Amino acid sequence: MARRDTARPSPAPSTPPACHRADSTLDRSRGGLGLGLALAKELVELHEGSVDASSAGPGKGAEFLVRLPLGPSAPSEAPSKHAALEAPRRRVLVIEDNVDAADSTRELLKPLGDEVAVAYTGRDRLVRGRAFQPEIVLCDIGLPEMDGYAVARALRADESLKGARLVAVSDYALPEDLPRAEAAGFEKHLAKPPSLDALLTVLRNGLGVDRPSDTAH
Repeated sequence: MARRDTARPSPAPSTPPACHRADSTLDRSRGGLGLGLALAKELVELHEGSVDASSAGPGKGAEFLVRLPLGPSAPSEAPSKHAALEAPRRRVLVIEDNVDAADSTRELLKPLGDEVAVAYTGRDRLVRGRAFQPEIVLCDIGLPEMDGYAVARALRADESLKGARLVAVSDYALPEDLPRAEAAGFEKHLAKPPSLDALLTVLRNGLGVDRPSDTAH
């Protein structure tokens, strides 16, 4: 399946990583996250397909080619790579202002047995958090009005919530972003979009995920 558009292409349209943001401010008042291609790539690869992107240059749009297998693949005899699914479930609070991203994360985790609540703004986090008492908080950094760093500091200062494990899930994951996240109280930092394996490791194995060395560009 091929799709063409006339929008300004990504700086590196041949590969769909988490890519350049037009707006680098925390509240992202203009432009998006630059994650659409990366999310599409991961979803297609889960179905054993591939995604390629190309462009003739600035102002000439881009073409995206999605290849998917026509029939079911042969059943694998190898053990599931998601054996961690058998581990105890967790109460997880997702703090994310992008409604689609927040709801997608919730729907991804719910079938695994986790109890998931969502707060769409930083200011909503304490109300939801106190009622829900999460064990793990997956928090975006680029939130409007109250960014993820302020949210983490507020959670750490709240007596009823300071025991929750805080994980930053953000496109602000360059090396210079990590010390600031640590100082705010985050214990782990996952670059968007996190893989299902990375999320499972965090949820099942006590935040045992190495910090990314080659994250968003």
